[in-house]
Amino acid sequence: MRQFSLLLLGLTMCSGTAFAQLELPRPSPSAKTSVTVGLTDIAVEYSSPAVKGRKIWGTLVPFDEVWRTGANQPSKITFSRDVTIGDKVVPAGSYAIFTIPGKTAWTVIINKNWNGSALAYKKDADVQRVQVKPAPAPMRERMTFVFSNFDDKNASLDLEWEKLRVSLPIKAATDEQTVANIKSMEDNAWRPYTNAARYMLETKKDYDAGLALADKSIAIKEEWLAVWTKAQLLAAKGKYKDAYPIAEKAQELGKKSEQFFFADEVKKALVDWKGK
Repeated sequence: MRQFSLLLLGLTMCSGTAFAQLELPRPSPSAKTSVTVGLTDIAVEYSSPAVKGRKIWGTLVPFDEVWRTGANQPSKITFSRDVTIGDKVVPAGSYAIFTIPGKTAWTVIINKNWNGSALAYKKDADVQRVQVKPAPAPMRERMTFVFSNFDDKNASLDLEWEKLRVSLPIKAATDEQTVANIKSMEDNAWRPYTNAARYMLETKKDYDAGLALADKSIAIKEEWLAVWTKAQLLAAKGKYKDAYPIAEKAQELGKKSEQFFFADEVKKALVDWKGK
């Protein structure tokens, strides 16, 4: 009897393990779509419900009520940089996409609560609301997001399901971002030469090569770090009289910077090098 009980227990455990490992297709599988608009990455993550012969609009998805725009959790949209939706700038980050379907017009909602549930929707967390017009579309069994008509500045995020499409225009600030990147590159063109000069100072101990690199950096832009590096290189060569006024210049420039991280070293050098 005891052996039969143990056998029955073993079969039950095996059966439970088999059921625990059983994988079945999800009713609303996860999906993701993304696009790069100029310099901005935009990605949408959502769950994709199926029509399954049901009446969708006005029945399964009621009109004039907030909808999570998908199954399970609200659909999530992420912007790597600021974008403009409608007449508002939406800062870089992740958001929930809610909608209010209507017979003749939809409201698309960009909401901060991207990791909440549809039941947790709060209007005061809305970042933007845009009115869009629904349009007929070829039959789609599963709800789908797709980016269409995108270029370096604009994209249309289309929601398609059953025989309906709604489109959300998104604008990227590509021109402004590109100009800012070019300016940043120009403003920081001195830095590689300074980094190389410091390598010659601290690692290679090749002070003449370091001075040549420091002078190239200063010729591009007179930054305190490049000037201080030159002063250190001269001091390393024993040329304290030449190094001292340059260290003074580095201190003067550094006081105007928010990142004068060698301030104590420069101050000490001006005391140590004086009179040498």
